[in-house]
Amino acid sequence: MKQIFAPWVEQAAPICAMLTEAGFQAWFVGGCVRNTLLGAPVTDIDISTSARPDTVTDLAEASGFKAVPTGIDHGTVTVVADGTAYEVTTLRKDVATDGRRAVVAYADTLEEDALRRDFTMNAIYAQPDGVLVDPLDGLSDLKVRRFRFIEDADQRIKEDYLRILRFFRFHAWYGADGLDEEGLAACAANVDGIDLLSKERIGSELLKLLAAPNPALATASMASIGALLRILPGADHQPLAVLVHLEEILGLPIDPIRRLAVIGGEDAQNNLRLSKEQARRLAVLCQTVSNMMDYAYRHGSEVGIDRLVIEAAAGGIGVSEDDIATVRHAGKQRFPVKAADLMDRYKGPALGKALKDAEQRWIASGFTLGKDDLLA
Repeated sequence: MKQIFAPWVEQAAPICAMLTEAGFQAWFVGGCVRNTLLGAPVTDIDISTSARPDTVTDLAEASGFKAVPTGIDHGTVTVVADGTAYEVTTLRKDVATDGRRAVVAYADTLEEDALRRDFTMNAIYAQPDGVLVDPLDGLSDLKVRRFRFIEDADQRIKEDYLRILRFFRFHAWYGADGLDEEGLAACAANVDGIDLLSKERIGSELLKLLAAPNPALATASMASIGALLRILPGADHQPLAVLVHLEEILGLPIDPIRRLAVIGGEDAQNNLRLSKEQARRLAVLCQTVSNMMDYAYRHGSEVGIDRLVIEAAAGGIGVSEDDIATVRHAGKQRFPVKAADLMDRYKGPALGKALKDAEQRWIASGFTLGKDDLLA
């Protein structure tokens, strides 16, 4: 078992050694263990330990590592070694929760720490030697790719309503077949709790879901319990499956903003607290387009193709190679006439109008008119 964890276990070995040599225990937990067992990429390495945060900080600094109290109220210290950040968190248990945040206390056992987590698949631990510790039988769920809430699904959700969105997001990324029925029912029963979440947290989760290889089933399930419309009024999940199919056929890279555009919805920028760049791109993709060649010319080939497949998905139709070629060609064009070419004949507002008229004639010609034709 240690062999499959080898790449990142060896990378994190100095952190674990720092803890174990001082007499404390250390386990890898969460996404790094789950993803390795599923054969998925590992992006973050989280470590649980019996050492308290102040001790972790002292040990890190004594070892020449940087210690940052990123989540000190929840027992987390980020230890930076050789440019890599590791979240080192003391074993903990929830004392009080309000659906958004938890008050925690330090725990004495791994089982207590596991019970405060969200899904059984996220509560599988690995010792530094690669031996798995599975206090809640998460391996059984992992084998069938089922995301199941730990113990009482309703209680887990009431502890943090973001877990509703995480349920759908994790299934989109790693689940198989249908969603866990008990978990889905609990999400439906608690869907009002989404209103307590910050729009930033909601937006982040939705974009992570839409970045999954195929989020159509999870998004449809969100819609079925009213969660999708609660976070994005007016959204329609149905074109998403068609868009994903077109993306696969055309070899388009996954783009959550493209997928968000096909779902639609009211005021996504404010409802999801998108970044300025995300909001700008979404606005461009959601523009009313009367002339696709004009649109592609002004925004470029990639954006033009995105808009083309969004329209096709919304209409439930396909996209031909000729359509793609036309949009790609339009996106590469550069208007051959400059204001200086017309300044001998026009001044002020008349110059701007003449330039615009020439550009429209050029676009209408399919970009075939040359500079001489346009100036004649």
